[in-house]
Amino acid sequence: MNTTLQYKLHSGKNSKAAYYMQAALRDMLPDRLYAMRLNRELERCAAMYDRDYIADRVDYYCKLSRPVTLGSDSEPIGALQRKGNPSTYYYDSREALQWFNPELRWHYLFGDIRDIPAEPTVVKSRALGTDNSNSVLLKLDRCRHFVYINDHLQPEEKEDRAIFRGHIGTRENRALFCRMYADNPRVDAADTLPGATEGHKHTSQMKPMMSFYEHLRFRYIMALEGNDVASNLKWIMSSRSAAVMPKPTCETWFMEGRLVGGVHYVEIRPDFSDLEEKMDHYSNHLDELRTIVDNANRYVAQFRDPRRERYIALLVMQKYFKMTNQ
Repeated sequence: MNTTLQYKLHSGKNSKAAYYMQAALRDMLPDRLYAMRLNRELERCAAMYDRDYIADRVDYYCKLSRPVTLGSDSEPIGALQRKGNPSTYYYDSREALQWFNPELRWHYLFGDIRDIPAEPTVVKSRALGTDNSNSVLLKLDRCRHFVYINDHLQPEEKEDRAIFRGHIGTRENRALFCRMYADNPRVDAADTLPGATEGHKHTSQMKPMMSFYEHLRFRYIMALEGNDVASNLKWIMSSRSAAVMPKPTCETWFMEGRLVGGVHYVEIRPDFSDLEEKMDHYSNHLDELRTIVDNANRYVAQFRDPRRERYIALLVMQKYFKMTNQ
């Protein structure tokens, strides 16, 4: 079978066809049907889920602590159109917005966002290590980012090697990693993006994309940030391989800012210089590595209840509207 076709059929990624079909059907229903059910849905979910846990996550995503009034350039949520916006961002935001009065206003920025907006704005990603309270997180582009995988191999059954496959483009951290480990027998590092930029195309090895399942034979899988977060981090942490990365500088709905090195992932220096040292340590202390993998699996589990995820998103938007004097 053609390798590209084989990858598309067995990549391990979520089915976009299934995602779009479900999202389009949901979007066809009149918003008033959702609005009529909002209070009942919130009450029902409040009785089902731990109140302190829910409140903690809502306040993490929406850190607004005092009321502010949005500027005149804010838009009604009912004016959001699929045309002109990435489809996944449109459908994912609509899943929360369609429960509310369409005349309520908001700011939003779709795409890979690191800059902190001047006013409260709904985003997919935000920078860490700074006052990011104006960046209000929703679970956007979930079809690409929130992927979970079944892995039946234990860490001790995997190859004592690390794997990186990803697009480099102009991402200096990924280019540096591939330059450092291109010829290292313990690390399989390669660029998968055809037509790499002039500055990088001779500094890293080009190889075909690998399915998520092909990664699973490796004990260590690199999660290197791209334009914002490392998009592979969620599925790695749902597997029985260990995610390896420097401390995150950006976060999404996955709350990467709450991940702890040595607890949820194998933390290495930003210059990647201690990778083999960390691999040696954990491969000689497999009990510690299994604990990290177990912790990662438990961390991922909290995002796998669709109704609870929707409930939290509704409360995030409810808080956003309240804190913007609406």
